[in-house]
Amino acid sequence: MSAKTVATAGLSERPAGSAAPTAAAGEPTWDIIELLFFAYRDFVGDPDEVLSKLGFGRAHHRVLHFVNRNPGMKVADLLDILNITKQSLGRVLKQMVDQGFILQKEGAQDRRQRLLYVTPKGEALALKLAGLQTARITRAFGELGPGAHEAARRFLTAMIDTDNREGVLRLIARADRASKRG
Repeated sequence: MSAKTVATAGLSERPAGSAAPTAAAGEPTWDIIELLFFAYRDFVGDPDEVLSKLGFGRAHHRVLHFVNRNPGMKVADLLDILNITKQSLGRVLKQMVDQGFILQKEGAQDRRQRLLYVTPKGEALALKLAGLQTARITRAFGELGPGAHEAARRFLTAMIDTDNREGVLRLIARADRASKRG
């Protein structure tokens, strides 16, 4: 059985507009749990192929994504966003700096700060990976019709722990504003 066959085994299609089955109180929502696993697998699969040719993995992708979207971000802020150890980030960052994808600079006011920027090579890779993921998202939105983007945004926001939502939304808004200026 191929990976695609396994991925869809047991998942039946419902006619448009029909109600999705709901889990009884306390029962796992197996369909949504599994759909999230498979959607994530495919969402990161295209970038994984590109990254593997460079000897990079998903941690590199996340670092590159957030540094590209937030030029000049502090290493400490990136640690908070990724929720990883300094040691884990250090290995990934060293590779990306050594291979010319990311640049580290000292802070202007505090020389102990390490500020991160993508290089032109890093920006090109970040945009290539985002393009692959955007194509998948755009295709899915096209299948869902009007309002899909906003519905997806509300659902994903609701999935974030309530104590982290505001910070995540501020980060996204700040990155959006920066990309419009740049």
